[in-house]
Amino acid sequence: MAKKKKILRGLRVNSKRGMKNLSRKVSKIYREQRFKVRLKARDTLKLSEEHVFPTGTKKGDLFEKAHKFTTAKEIIAAGVYPYFRAIESGQDTEVVYHGKTLIMIGSNNYLGLTSEPRVKEASIEAIRKYGTGCSGSRFLNGTLDLHVKLEKAIAEFVGKEEALLYSTGFTTNVGVVSTLPQKDDIIYCDRINHASIIDGTRLSIAKTVKYKHNDMEDLERLISKDNPKKGKLIVTDGVFSMEGELCKLPDIVRIAQKYGAKVMVDDAHSVGIFGKTGAGVAEHFGLVDKVDLLMGTFSKSFASMGGYIAGDSDVIGYLKHTSRAQIFQASMPPANVAAALKALEIMRTEPERKEHLWKIVAFMLKSIRELGFKTGHTESAIIPIFIGDDFRCFKMGKRLEEEGVFVNPVVSPAVAQGQALIRTSFTATHTMKEMEFVLDKFKKVGKELGVI
Repeated sequence: MAKKKKILRGLRVNSKRGMKNLSRKVSKIYREQRFKVRLKARDTLKLSEEHVFPTGTKKGDLFEKAHKFTTAKEIIAAGVYPYFRAIESGQDTEVVYHGKTLIMIGSNNYLGLTSEPRVKEASIEAIRKYGTGCSGSRFLNGTLDLHVKLEKAIAEFVGKEEALLYSTGFTTNVGVVSTLPQKDDIIYCDRINHASIIDGTRLSIAKTVKYKHNDMEDLERLISKDNPKKGKLIVTDGVFSMEGELCKLPDIVRIAQKYGAKVMVDDAHSVGIFGKTGAGVAEHFGLVDKVDLLMGTFSKSFASMGGYIAGDSDVIGYLKHTSRAQIFQASMPPANVAAALKALEIMRTEPERKEHLWKIVAFMLKSIRELGFKTGHTESAIIPIFIGDDFRCFKMGKRLEEEGVFVNPVVSPAVAQGQALIRTSFTATHTMKEMEFVLDKFKKVGKELGVI
């Protein structure tokens, strides 16, 4: 304080302009003093310049973290690396990997439409008519009549006024969650929501509050503490993609109505499967009119690529003109749009696909549990098999592959430490013969590794 007074006595203030100049001079003096202190510390303590002028990485090497990342190399060296496997066939109940046929129970092809001839032909015809791409965003030159047709069909299917297409499911969530909630709003997000939702909250300038997974008491405790005048969005997965659990939508809706919040549901793993017509978890619970925003992807039951958000016309219109992920992203290619349209047509006219899928899922869940595996609280076409240890999980995935079964090992940080699991998911075109083969291999490998 004495130093500051001494500085002020050495300066003259004659006007308002002089006061501004004084402020700048004082700031400059203090910056210079801090700089000198850092230099003295460096010389006295023999520190490197990195400590005096931090760069964020040692020696200013941006790639240092990449050079030190050895986990993947270690797993590859151990012979159990399960990622980026190059499949040599289409996604069907059987796939070819390294020339060997495997039963596929690691795909999100829930209705078995990726190899459906009618879907493939629709894509081919779209390429013949429109070409392979749109060469621009929807906002400018990239909107086709096909896009508009699919948006109308999706809105009607899920029971909302309008729908808007995005080029991927991931960017749908990122685009919506980062755009609608603004500075004075609050997002309430389940802790294990999909990464695309989490990334959307990180991009949003709104406050984000995470509640314990599927814990409605925690959600209500948190939302009750916040300013009732602030805009609120509760966003949740409809089906949680690793554990296969359903969200507790009736309770979420009740809490939302009590505290004036809007509700958004990610139906990526539930559309085509849940609900009387396959429209998703809101239809399943009879709450379509109570859920404000319904999001879905085309990369699973729709056997294509892309995403959609459906809701009130005003909200969709706002997103059309403000969502950066919509405005600055190239539009869905014609082949993808046509495939999704045809898949939706089949979904609505062939309910037996969904019915057969649920028979397969019920049989497999019961049989897997009877073998002694832990499957958690799944209620969907996703059946997790909890292994615990990461390396044992990798080992089990590799042994199943060697025995002719394709599965997906999931380890931390995708799941909590010590909660590694084998993620299995099933398809409407699986046969009972294929499922019996899978169960036999699970029994063999599970006993071999001491999991059961």
